[in-house]
Amino acid sequence: MSALLLVPLAMLALAALLLARAVRARNMHLWLGGYLRRRRPRPPAGPVHVMFCFVDHFEPAWGKVDLATQRARVDRWCRDYRALAAAHRDADGRPPQHSFFYPEEEYLEEHLDKLAALCAEGYGEIEIHLHHDNDTEENFRATIARFNALLHERHGALPRDPRTGRLRFGFIHGNWCLDNSRADGRWCGLNNELVLLRELGCYADFTLPSAPSDTQTRTINAIYYATDDPLRPKSHDTGVPVRVGGRDRGDLMIVQGPLGLNWRERRFGIVPRIENADVRRACPPTPARVDAWVRTGIHVEGRPEWVFVKVHTHGTQERDMDTLLGRAAHAMHEHLERAYNDGARYVLHYVTARETYNIIKAAEAGRTGDPNDYRDYALPPPGAVAAPARQAGAQP
Repeated sequence: MSALLLVPLAMLALAALLLARAVRARNMHLWLGGYLRRRRPRPPAGPVHVMFCFVDHFEPAWGKVDLATQRARVDRWCRDYRALAAAHRDADGRPPQHSFFYPEEEYLEEHLDKLAALCAEGYGEIEIHLHHDNDTEENFRATIARFNALLHERHGALPRDPRTGRLRFGFIHGNWCLDNSRADGRWCGLNNELVLLRELGCYADFTLPSAPSDTQTRTINAIYYATDDPLRPKSHDTGVPVRVGGRDRGDLMIVQGPLGLNWRERRFGIVPRIENADVRRACPPTPARVDAWVRTGIHVEGRPEWVFVKVHTHGTQERDMDTLLGRAAHAMHEHLERAYNDGARYVLHYVTARETYNIIKAAEAGRTGDPNDYRDYALPPPGAVAAPARQAGAQP
């Protein structure tokens, strides 16, 4: 082999090595194969209904701040979110819905009272967030059961299952570590967490995507049922897709947001960024990102005309509030309402985490038509009694 040929081969080998290191450094080896193999669904003949769900790891005490700072954070959210949401409407006349996943370990009655008042005005719902480390099954059961009752009885949050009467909740795991999924075993400790969540009333988990964390699953851009292996961590790494005509499987429904590569906003103009549906100052919700979220086409198998876009944030960090409550958020909603709500090609629905689950269950049961009819399909709103007409055939 000539020396002239060896030089470019060496350069290619070096580039490949650097690329492999970059992929592993960002834990992309966990999910990149699934991303490259996945095929987007074909566009349906009729309009595509876009369910837009914004979930928030809402942590007023983030950074271990004092009470005055916590109050200022919550007050700003309650003031500015009212103004933001009041300026926008979906196809059903509903304002943007915010799902506040509130951490049990940061509970303070006055904060929840303010959020509950905001939600009572029609701007969202409250769900459960938890940070825990080296936990035990006994403590986890007691913690979740206690917080369930507290949120429902004192703040009017969380629905009751119309069939069993027990409280149901959506869940986001702190530090992304659902089912002990971090490689070093920190920030959870429970290999049977999926089973525990099911037994305690969790209707679905909304933690993912978590890239670039090593807690990210191989399964991406999916809505699926995961079955727990109590002897091993990260049992939700794979699962069975939720599909039309299917049924409850395993232990817990996993509702993922979009995950992929963002080639439009490359680092140094070369390296694509990870698109992980995170919204904050460093990654604002640009129209290009919104388009990418919708194009991902996350759906219940057999119902590609119902697309679910779940994005997330950590809403109480000061550096991000202008993005989440100001001009960037207005622009995001304006783009959603302009590009995905013409009534012919697209129909936009702002939904809470609970409504997302309900519409998923309706799709699974074979329901068709307008997803707005199924916002309360399996689980009623917090504090409400399930309407019998909506419950016919529902299997939460």
